[in-house]
Amino acid sequence: MIRNPFRREDARRRAIEALHIRINAGARVPALYLDLGVPDTVEGRFEALCLHVVLVLRRLRHLPAPAADVAQDLVNSVFEQLDSSLRELGVGDMGVSKRMKKLAQAFYGRASAYDAALDAGDRDALAATLARNVLAREEPEAARGLAAYVAAADAALAGTDLDALMATGPALPDPAGFGGPAQA
Repeated sequence: MIRNPFRREDARRRAIEALHIRINAGARVPALYLDLGVPDTVEGRFEALCLHVVLVLRRLRHLPAPAADVAQDLVNSVFEQLDSSLRELGVGDMGVSKRMKKLAQAFYGRASAYDAALDAGDRDALAATLARNVLAREEPEAARGLAAYVAAADAALAGTDLDALMATGPALPDPAGFGGPAQA
């Protein structure tokens, strides 16, 4: 019997897609928007997705192989989705590449800022960064609940191994438990 050399790659691709779908679901929990003030706009949803992907990537960075490969595949999947979304919105080929470059810069800039604040355990810096990036506000107080949620999500993910992450996706806390609506 001849073995299909692509079977293993297909299974891996499906596993990454399933993880990506679960991260998307975490980034679309209504309480993020209703209780924590994330704007329910294209930009707000991009920010929520970036935030949740960064949290999962942080965990993958601390896990043994093949976690690094999973992380790269996840990033590729996220950017393929963003590319596809831009094309569905009618952005032409020339415009897509320019926008993808901006999205990548935004993503990696946010990842760096979130990592620095979380690694330092600096809740004030995290709130300031989240207020500016996610809520599009200058007042860190507006993001205190979101910062508490992000810190709790990061802590919850710290106890997750690769098998559990791939099987069930990220175990995230309920955003509704981290404060009332952000002050407008």
